[in-house]
Amino acid sequence: MQVFVAVVTEGSFTAAAQRLETDKARVSRIVQRIEEKLDARLLNRSTRRLSVTEVGRDYFERVSTILAAAEAAEAAVAQQRGDPKGRLRLATTPEFGTTKVDRWIAAYLSKWPGVSVDAVYSNHFVDIIHEGIDVAIRIGSLPDSDLSARKLGEIGYGLFASPQYLARAGSPRTVEELRRHDLVMKTTGRRTSWTLVNGEATVKISSVPRCALDNTIAVKNMASSGLGIALLPRFMAAPHIDEGTLSSVLPGWASTPLPVHAVFASTRYMDPKVRGFVDLCRDAFDDRPDTTG
Repeated sequence: MQVFVAVVTEGSFTAAAQRLETDKARVSRIVQRIEEKLDARLLNRSTRRLSVTEVGRDYFERVSTILAAAEAAEAAVAQQRGDPKGRLRLATTPEFGTTKVDRWIAAYLSKWPGVSVDAVYSNHFVDIIHEGIDVAIRIGSLPDSDLSARKLGEIGYGLFASPQYLARAGSPRTVEELRRHDLVMKTTGRRTSWTLVNGEATVKISSVPRCALDNTIAVKNMASSGLGIALLPRFMAAPHIDEGTLSSVLPGWASTPLPVHAVFASTRYMDPKVRGFVDLCRDAFDDRPDTTG
């Protein structure tokens, strides 16, 4: 069952063999024996690709549940033994991963010598169950699902620009004045607008930005280079404020904070390696109002 699940999640016999630290021929023989025993074709094989049949998909989902139950049983015992052990498979976005999760992983590995980490930094929405991920760090509201989640904190936002830009263009005194300034925006699809709040007041700023990018780190870099005003996570802007390359603009106006969750498969007993990582992330998350992130 473990071999078959590895083949499906990895997408090939070769990758599954590498994950299981065995050889491709052995993996192929095991899958063939399963098919012979079940008298059913589970995989379609070709020289170019491997695909799962309808019967294979049903078998995959059922054995994944069985394996998860077995892992939960082992985890229940491991909870009594103490320290986390094993390989943690983790997924998050590239931006949040390189600015926050990197440090959490380093602290986790330092704290627990018996664990190792496989981290995937991708904007692809990860299917935790089918892709074999232990925990995913997700930003924003969560869709309804059978997965479990722990809230780690919130990301607070603010408006920032370089001192050089503000010296050249002047500091806006009201939120409406943003419309006449050069703006550096992160784009989501074709949307280039900000919804800013200050207490009970809400203002939507729609604009053709001076610079539009699809990456928050790039937006921060352009703003600190003097190209205009940007809406940034406070934790990302804070080091540049200390260095003097960014200044706060219109304090009090910001977008709504975004929640950050650790998401994992719903089981009665949380694997100690998952629990250890989630607890560390929650403890490390700085949720003070002025430096949220």
